[in-house]
Amino acid sequence: MSTRKRKLTREEKKQIEAAIAKAKGTDKKELSAQDSIPYQRMFPDGICRVTDTFYTKTVQFQDINYQLSQNEDKTAIFEGWSDFLNYFDSSIRFQLSFLNLSASQDGFSRNIVIPLQKDGFDDVRQEYSDMLQNQLSKGNNGLAKTKYLTFGIDGENIRTAKPRLERIETDILNNFKRLGVTAAPMSGAERLRLFHAIFHMDGQETFRFSWDWLAPSGLSTKDFIAPSSFEFRNGRMFRMGKKFGAASFVQIMAPELNDRMLADFLDMESSQIVNLHIQSVDQVSAIKTVKRKITDLDRAKIEEQKKAVRAGYDMDIIPSDLATYGSEAKKLLQDLQSRNERMFLVTFLVVNTADSQRQLDNNVFQASSIAQKHNCQLVRLDFQQEEGLMSSLPLGVNQVEIQRSLTTSSTAIFVPFTTQELFQSGKEALYYGLNALSNNLIMVDRKALKNPNGLILGTPGSGKSFSAKREISNVFLATNDDILIADPEAEYYPLVQRLGGQVIKISPTSRQYVNPMDLNLDYSDDESPLSLKVDFLLSFCDIVVGSKDGLQPIEKTVIDRCVRLVYRQYLENPCPENMPILEDLYQLLLKQEEKEAHFIATALEIYVTGSLNVFNHRTNVDIDNRIVCYDIKELGKQLKQLGMLVIQDQVWNRVTVNRAAGKTTRYYVDEFHLLLKGELASWSVEIWKRFRKWGGIPTGITQNIKDLLASREIENIFENSDFIYMLNQAAGDRQILAKQLNISPHQLSYVTHSGEGEGLLFYGNVILPFVDRFPKDTELYRLLTTKPQEVAV
Repeated sequence: MSTRKRKLTREEKKQIEAAIAKAKGTDKKELSAQDSIPYQRMFPDGICRVTDTFYTKTVQFQDINYQLSQNEDKTAIFEGWSDFLNYFDSSIRFQLSFLNLSASQDGFSRNIVIPLQKDGFDDVRQEYSDMLQNQLSKGNNGLAKTKYLTFGIDGENIRTAKPRLERIETDILNNFKRLGVTAAPMSGAERLRLFHAIFHMDGQETFRFSWDWLAPSGLSTKDFIAPSSFEFRNGRMFRMGKKFGAASFVQIMAPELNDRMLADFLDMESSQIVNLHIQSVDQVSAIKTVKRKITDLDRAKIEEQKKAVRAGYDMDIIPSDLATYGSEAKKLLQDLQSRNERMFLVTFLVVNTADSQRQLDNNVFQASSIAQKHNCQLVRLDFQQEEGLMSSLPLGVNQVEIQRSLTTSSTAIFVPFTTQELFQSGKEALYYGLNALSNNLIMVDRKALKNPNGLILGTPGSGKSFSAKREISNVFLATNDDILIADPEAEYYPLVQRLGGQVIKISPTSRQYVNPMDLNLDYSDDESPLSLKVDFLLSFCDIVVGSKDGLQPIEKTVIDRCVRLVYRQYLENPCPENMPILEDLYQLLLKQEEKEAHFIATALEIYVTGSLNVFNHRTNVDIDNRIVCYDIKELGKQLKQLGMLVIQDQVWNRVTVNRAAGKTTRYYVDEFHLLLKGELASWSVEIWKRFRKWGGIPTGITQNIKDLLASREIENIFENSDFIYMLNQAAGDRQILAKQLNISPHQLSYVTHSGEGEGLLFYGNVILPFVDRFPKDTELYRLLTTKPQEVAV
């Protein structure tokens, strides 16, 4: 800490003290940049004393998918938001702030670059990083979009204000939670960082601050956030550092407002700050005001009628405006008295910024066009630019007294939710395409989900295998996770070979063998490796016997006894040559007295000494490679289920070993519907239920949605998958999925007759349409594609 203090005194204190000295030593009419910032003191807990008697706090909230929701969901969100607004009484002033600030492109680039590791795959890493940089340039990830709610109350001092502010904060967080919105309170340092970002939009200066620096330096918090200068000489614009800006207010003239209005402003691809200052009017006062207005209108109406009589024409002919205002006022009174409506005073501010005056004029013109589209008007705050800018800080201060009275429902029409972005900056965040609405990169880490299990769904040719292989390559290049693949169509060989992985071809003619009797002793303390092996071999024999009713109790007992006997020598001396094979189990069964043992042995014979003896050998391939792909394309119908079961057992073995080492195991199953029949189904469900706790992330790839809903047990796979990558869907499956996942008709359109690499991404509670246009002029594309004319030779 002391080092940081010395750094401050050397590099920063001189400059800041010079500015303060200049302010002290000059004419009183000249103010420093700090003097323009309208607050007195910021406290570490996030409370800001704005004036002697006014205190504020700020909560940052995230977005939810309002614009993509079903109509009934939209209605529910709107009603919930209306109730939220009604929570604020006349003693609480609050402000909604929406910041679209230019983030450093270099910062985004650093987040997506994959560090080189000098492991022989850096050329592929570089190509993947270049692809991400190219995709980044297509969107506006250069804009960091954030949302805040600032609320403030009057109080005699910090001691009286703090308890009430904290109670209000708790209520606000609960209200956001009811709407399904993630929100978090901001500390004092976080609020200062936010102000610094607003005042330093050019990104030339990083925010450095510690509460410990204030006392020894004699500085205030303002000194750490103020820009190099403010310039408000021009009455229609301002300068802040090197940035040009213009503050305007939205004059609400439309008789009816549209819930797209705020969203259209926020969709602008330029740096801007949008603010709504909202003050609730005391209900009794509001009703009195409306009644008084009705009385005034009635008086004016009588005067007009008197004029009409004196002029000798029909007294019912009165100015249309008077009749309209009268009926609207009465309707408003009825709303306030009998419906759940309150009165709010609203100030709608927009601050546009740019690097040049010409660009600023273009941005203001675009904002003005949006206002005009919604029958409103964007009016420049002439000679109030400083007040407009300071009122746009998430500080709870409104220095622009241009207010419009609106009811709860009219205020709530400015729904602060549009569409979520999914851009996580963690080092293990992977690429999943571009947001189809904003063209921004989608980068997420499945490990951050409560349940990282996933499904990739789509019709043939929609890009399922391509998407799985793209994720596999990204996992290999950006993480240390192990990757296991069940490949029933022999599609993954080129990619696995390029990444130095092991492809194990399991077929009656192959000389590559995997021993189903392999026993791994590196299991965790709470699991017995032998007990788990017994479970596996019971399932193995169940498939072999093929009885409609499954294994009988006596048969299970015999198998359990023989399995424990067959591993006795290996457990005493666990060396490779003591590992049993299937024939050892077969011979033990023949030695048992029970006829059931002989029956099972006879059923096993074809897999031991017969034509299907592919599983009667010791393992002779590298099953410990970081990427292992099990190619089972050439397994016949008789062996397909056994082959898949053996793979499941191998996966469990790897997961248990990696769990002890704290390593993640990713498991990809193509043609996943093959695992949802018979004895394999229960194993698949078990993986989806338990893998997370063991550090495993399974991903099922299938086109047969109906198989996923074949039984209540298998349906658990859907419920235990927080990650679903949904590509184009067949008509019958679309309706099933819409019901199962509560997808709106608008969302459904993204998986209806969609092109390759287009669809919907379900990430936790977020539903996002995506487009993945992977560049074709790359080595990776040739490794990933499954099109016959494009497959790498």
